[in-house]
Amino acid sequence: MLGTFPEVDKCVVIVVPHTHWFDFFLGLLVRKVVNKEINYIGKKSLFNPPFGWFFRWTGGAPVDRSKNSNTVESIAQIFREREIFRFALAPEGTRKKVHTLKTGFYHIAKMAQVPIVMVAFDFGKKQVKISEPFFPSTNMELDFEKIHAFYKGVKGKIPEYSF
Repeated sequence: MLGTFPEVDKCVVIVVPHTHWFDFFLGLLVRKVVNKEINYIGKKSLFNPPFGWFFRWTGGAPVDRSKNSNTVESIAQIFREREIFRFALAPEGTRKKVHTLKTGFYHIAKMAQVPIVMVAFDFGKKQVKISEPFFPSTNMELDFEKIHAFYKGVKGKIPEYSF
């Protein structure tokens, strides 16, 4: 493991690349190694029987991703309500190849006034890389340049799907 998980009680943790269902279980293992409570959300259907109990047990919460719900505001509200909340997500939004990251994580961090921690699952180098926390600035374009630089050259379990 390159880097250590920062001593922060609240943050948005972005994990890239997300190319395989195995990434979820690797995330659970990394969470155990860094010994931090880290939560996530998933589409509502994952939390239905027969496996819903498992996703709740591992720190997940169902979310309605319909167009009518304001997910960014809902998650920012969770940050305001809890003393400790480390929220992990895959900003690619899918396990397939993407060329741009979704920006919801960035807006959540800004609205909740919490730092972003970047985590890379680099199967090419067989390592997990963790960044220092950083707070989004007023310049989204420069912040995304920093994010892209952190993930440059990182290969997922399915390399051709890597960001």
